[in-house]
Amino acid sequence: MALPWTLHGDGKTVGPTDVVAPGERLNWPITIGIGAQHVVAMFGATFLVPLITGFPPSTTILFSGIGTILFLLITRNKLPSYLGSSFAFIAPITAAVATAGMGSALFGILAVGVLLAVVGAIVQFTGAGWIDALMPPVVSGAIVALIGFNLAPVAKANFSLAPLTALITLAAVILSTVLFRGILGRLSIFLGVIVGYIAAVIQGEVDFSAVGDAAWVGLPPLTLPTNPFENPAVWAILPAFLPVVLVLIAENVGHIRGVAQMTDSSVNKLTGRALLADGLATVLAGFGGGSGTTTYGENIGVMAATRIYSTAAYWVAGITAVLLGLSPKIGAVISTIPAGVLGGVTTALYGLIGIIGVKIWLDNKVDFSKPVNQFTAATALIIGIADYTFSAGTLTFNGIALGTVAAIVIYHLMTWVARVRRTA
Repeated sequence: MALPWTLHGDGKTVGPTDVVAPGERLNWPITIGIGAQHVVAMFGATFLVPLITGFPPSTTILFSGIGTILFLLITRNKLPSYLGSSFAFIAPITAAVATAGMGSALFGILAVGVLLAVVGAIVQFTGAGWIDALMPPVVSGAIVALIGFNLAPVAKANFSLAPLTALITLAAVILSTVLFRGILGRLSIFLGVIVGYIAAVIQGEVDFSAVGDAAWVGLPPLTLPTNPFENPAVWAILPAFLPVVLVLIAENVGHIRGVAQMTDSSVNKLTGRALLADGLATVLAGFGGGSGTTTYGENIGVMAATRIYSTAAYWVAGITAVLLGLSPKIGAVISTIPAGVLGGVTTALYGLIGIIGVKIWLDNKVDFSKPVNQFTAATALIIGIADYTFSAGTLTFNGIALGTVAAIVIYHLMTWVARVRRTA
């Protein structure tokens, strides 16, 4: 059976202004290299969520790989994306595990996945027009930007643990984009990690003790969610989880809008399929003991840096993640990547996510002389960057959720009032 990608040019060289489309690929050695770069990009955040919540990291990466492959199948290889751990789940998972155990948290993840899949099915049937009306460019750009800038403290925390290593890594990422021509320049993130890792080893910052004890092949820990019909008490955790759906919709739509801006607008037609796919991937993760998934902004950063949007690279990344999840030895090696290296890489990547939001504004010619656009973007960005939080009983909303809600509410409220008062 013929593979669904056409070769871009000679498959070896990419011009400085060329774009490798989702349906294209470079030769397989280069494609594997780009796929490896996507694995590096998603790795730190995907592992960070289970480390914070107490979930098994190897299980989470296994289901992120399976989810990515499922996503590519459902979106028919037309939407480049990696499905990694969503930070929106951290607060509700932590609360659920503390009060009712890991099984209850998995039930919450599963419920969120079901609801997101239902939303995706509705969008697929009705079209994404109502989402476009709900989130016009000024709103979607703000959401994409605040998702990237909200992660800045995570980058800083890792950077601060090993500043020299982080600085070497960041410098290697930046310089390799201009030192090398062609594809080497587009592997800047991967090259930066290699340089930073070597620097960390020289400085004695890498601990290899767990590598020797790990098996080469083995299943990660698998855990079933609590059955709510056998233990009705777990229904009480749903109010803490269901608001996460709004964040996942925003992240998915923001991702699609970002990719559409970098490739072509036809990608927007895949919104329903993307939401459905992410929902089903989250359901699978909830059934097996992994963290809930979302389309990954880190990998948007890689695409923005490389201008290579081939879904073939994401197949490589997804398959690699599955293999990593099934190999404790390889997983142990990758988990030795120290905080300083991750800090250096994410300093660049998270910033690139934010800049993509700005690019959405520029490409759609958002008029910031209008107060409605000014206040929509300004308020949402401050809430997201400062990571405002709001608690109501068991519910906790973080900066991404609150910033998303603020962008939507402020835009539509100001627009309605201006229309009624005829001040627009």
